[in-house]
Amino acid sequence: MQTEIEPTWITYEEAQRLTSLGRTTLWRIVKSGAVKSTSIGRAVRINRESLEEYMRREAQGAAK
Repeated sequence: MQTEIEPTWITYEEAQRLTSLGRTTLWRIVKSGAVKSTSIGRAVRINRESLEEYMRREAQGAAK
């Protein structure tokens, strides 16, 4: 049995699929520092756990 490994660092495209947010919205979230990200050359990677935590915080805020 083969287990699929979920990457810790994801692309903007993967983040879009995960959150259903647009690239511009994700770019603003990343630029604001609300989620962890890193740039290697021109490639930007977003920390999946940080993004998921951000989405949970936003969902809790919207529920209040």
